[in-house]
This record gives sequence, C-alpha cells and structure tokens, in this order.
Amino acid sequence: MAESFVTLKIFFIVFATVFLAELGDKTQLATLLFAGRSPGNLWSVFLGASAALVVSSAVGVAAGAALAHFVNPKTLTYAAGLGFIAVGLWTLWSAQGA
Repeated sequence: MAESFVTLKIFFIVFATVFLAELGDKTQLATLLFAGRSPGNLWSVFLGASAALVVSSAVGVAAGAALAHFVNPKTLTYAAGLGFIAVGLWTLWSAQGA
C-alpha cells in the first residue's frame, strides 16, 4: 500500500511540474498555431503533438535512468538547475538585443 502511494505521489508531482512548465511553452504555442491553420484537422494536431511529447518524455526518462548509473542524482539535479539558469540568462541576454 505504501509503495502505491509513493508511486502516485511521484506521478502527480511529475505531472504537475511538467504541466506547469509546458504552459505557454514554445511547444504549446506551435501547437496552437498548427490548430489555427488546420481547424478541420484538430485531432491530427492533437495526436501529433501528444505523440511528440510522449516520445520526448521517453527519451528524457531513458537518458535520466542511464545517467543515474554513472552520475549521482544530486549532481544531476544541480546540473539541471544550472541548465535552467543558463537558459534563463541566455533568454534575458537575447531579449536585450531584440
């Protein structure tokens, strides 16, 4: 029972984190544009975008699992954090030139 609770807890934490991170993301905006251009094919747009997100998530899970065998998970967390900071700084720097 406790193991299934932990699994559900992880599921909802991952779901909420990814859901919030994807809101307003370039991927969502691109999907919005495709839907606007193809109003008669909304299911195709939805299924194509969904499949791409599933495959990209699978790659992330596989890469994370593989890296965890060689790198301490805490180190991976720091690396991911630094990566997010770097992307944020790059975005701010790019916006100044726009």
